[in-house]
Amino acid sequence: MSLFEFNDVSVRFGDATVLDRVSVNVDAGEIVTIVGPNGSGKSTMLRVLIGSLKPTSGAVTRQKGLRIGYVPQRVHLDPTLPITVSRLLRLRRNVGQAAIRDAMAKAGIEDLADRQMNVLSGGQFQRVMLARALLSNPQLLVLDEATQGLDQPGTAAFYERIEAVRQETNCGVLMVSHDLHVVMSASDRVICLNAHICCQGEPSHVASAPEYRALFGAGTKGTMALYTHHHDHNHEHDHGHDHSNEAAE
Repeated sequence: MSLFEFNDVSVRFGDATVLDRVSVNVDAGEIVTIVGPNGSGKSTMLRVLIGSLKPTSGAVTRQKGLRIGYVPQRVHLDPTLPITVSRLLRLRRNVGQAAIRDAMAKAGIEDLADRQMNVLSGGQFQRVMLARALLSNPQLLVLDEATQGLDQPGTAAFYERIEAVRQETNCGVLMVSHDLHVVMSASDRVICLNAHICCQGEPSHVASAPEYRALFGAGTKGTMALYTHHHDHNHEHDHGHDHSNEAAE
């Protein structure tokens, strides 16, 4: 059974249709990445999924009691606020020390427990956000441009951590990404969104689809073809163009 299903979901703001009859599902243990240009409805889709926005039409079905861990695009903390990694994680209600230690281990930040948040690198900060999302022991992990602003090695390392979490917990993962240079190696399935679903399927299929190439450029196919999905996630060939600093949707 799917963790969630969108059935012909549409979202309209006035005369503007942001999502147009979108049907999507994610299964346990599956990594699905949504790609699309700015303004294509990617973040809107996530807002509908987590329940912060109601669709104009269509239906969203979630597995009963579905636990969702959410890693937002960007979190702003006051740089003058003296707070350590472990203290930030303890702010979550009804979470014990054992759960915090487990989440930190899964996110690979055990050695950062006493580090001040304001001195962390971008990659370290995002792994703390991942640990925070893992505190709920999620069945579905949702990431909205979680690697934006990271350099290429940081992006690859973050995706490798997501793969390790998936392997360990069998959670489903739904990611929004502009990181086209690693999306092939990080995903089981890719959905190309531009208000409606232009194409979807295995990464190699989407990379060669004319709808995808029309959105991202004909030269993308050759670049994307370098990255095939392997569960050991060897990124030694990641020399594609770095899109990590592209504007957010």
